[in-house]
Amino acid sequence: MPLGAVIARYLKVFKSADPAWFYLHVTCQTAAYIVGVAGWGTGLKLGSDSAGIEYSTHRALGITLFCLGTLQVFALLLRPNKDHKIRFYWNLYHWGIGCATIIISIVNIFKGFDAMEKSVGDRYDDWKNAYIGIIAALGGIAVLLEVYTWIIVLKRRKSENKMAHGANGVNGYGFRPQQV
Repeated sequence: MPLGAVIARYLKVFKSADPAWFYLHVTCQTAAYIVGVAGWGTGLKLGSDSAGIEYSTHRALGITLFCLGTLQVFALLLRPNKDHKIRFYWNLYHWGIGCATIIISIVNIFKGFDAMEKSVGDRYDDWKNAYIGIIAALGGIAVLLEVYTWIIVLKRRKSENKMAHGANGVNGYGFRPQQV
């Protein structure tokens, strides 16, 4: 899921990646949703098989994630056109729900590691450390891409401002303005 967010945030800046970034984003997020639903279903089954053992925070976060993920799927189906007047609000909604889902999912995975540690000891510490490494790497990549993206955006704005006033003192209509 974080990879899909990184793709959406940083690839759409490149005009050459226009439809590809969207399809990559949807593919990553759809795969994350399917894995999440499978995890939710597994959690429901394990919860019903384990009478007396309760991880209420992990369960509540899982239910919340299922609801937020389902909202995101419906958001895709209800996405307005780029030039529609409510697209700005849809973008805010999609971004906010997406960020909340990613943050809660990271927290919930750590809650899951804690639950596993209580039941089987520290056998899964390597998995936890690998997960921390992956999240840290994605975070570092996101920071680098954020800087790079802002450099591109600022250069693009600067070149667009130069072109709006014409090149070499020309006003864009092929002649220089009169000096008064």
